Amino acid sequence: MTSTSTARVRRPLPLRPSLALIAALLAVLLSGCAASYAETPVPQPTPEPAPTPPAAGGGPSCDNALQSYAPEGALPAPGKMPAGSTMAEIAKRGRLIVGVSSDSRLLGARNRTSGRIEGFDTDVARSIAAAIFGDANRIELRVITASQRIPLLADGEVDLVVRNFTINCDRWKEIAFSAEYYRAGTKVLGPRGDAIINLGSLDGRRVCMPSGTTQAALLARDAPGAIPVEAANHTQCLRLFQTGQADAIIGDDAVLAGLASQDPYAKVMQMPPITPEPYGVGVNAENVDLVRFVNGVLERRAADGEWQRSYDRWLLPYLGKGAPPKPAYGRNP
Repeated sequence: MTSTSTARVRRPLPLRPSLALIAALLAVLLSGCAASYAETPVPQPTPEPAPTPPAAGGGPSCDNALQSYAPEGALPAPGKMPAGSTMAEIAKRGRLIVGVSSDSRLLGARNRTSGRIEGFDTDVARSIAAAIFGDANRIELRVITASQRIPLLADGEVDLVVRNFTINCDRWKEIAFSAEYYRAGTKVLGPRGDAIINLGSLDGRRVCMPSGTTQAALLARDAPGAIPVEAANHTQCLRLFQTGQADAIIGDDAVLAGLASQDPYAKVMQMPPITPEPYGVGVNAENVDLVRFVNGVLERRAADGEWQRSYDRWLLPYLGKGAPPKPAYGRNP
């Protein structure tokens, strides 16, 4: 027999790749993935653009918020709107859609007897419908809240908004406005026989205003002795006033006039406006031709006495004599 000796087999030790080899392998792997993965680009700093000079009519800087687009010639005859115009599209639809209020008495409120929404603002809206169709009733008055005014215009859900809509530069960034059709002003409603002549007269009094309005800041700045009382809206303020939980109400004089018409013991105080509140018709920013058309209608209302008849019917008994404001033009698209 031959004997065999078992030899221990020495396995080779694992190789330790060099750093250079590792780098090379990584490079190959990354190159193979390039088709399915790209690096996230690092954004580069963008230099500040040079300031744009103001355009004529206010432009981006909005030097004068009251400037609107001037009418172009005479108004077309009702039923004969220019082809391709926004007015022609409205005429084809068969009705003008206008966002309004239904609870701002004297401006836009539902008549409890007839169910018809009526007031100074809705008179303006019906005049525009009459100018397009020859019929003031070819109109859909869509009841909206104050916060819906700009979104519904921007989305094209309504053609116009006529809802105690104050013209200002911030709003011009999102929509367009007609020329001013009524100059409201911030005033105070209080008990008849009271002597509230300015903000200083409110020292120690409880003054109501809707939540989220600018009047709270106004009182804090100019009447720090007044006691602010916030409510959901001006109608709620009237309830607080009537139940002795508020001594006065602050707001636009046209809105306060509507409150005074509901309470024989309340009065809009005869005082200089604390701040001006110019009302305009809101229009989608792209529909410049419609703005020009509306301005033509507003000019005609002022010239033929329609503005004055509407004012005397709704606002004269509570605010005294008034006259249509002069339009300001010069804005360019």
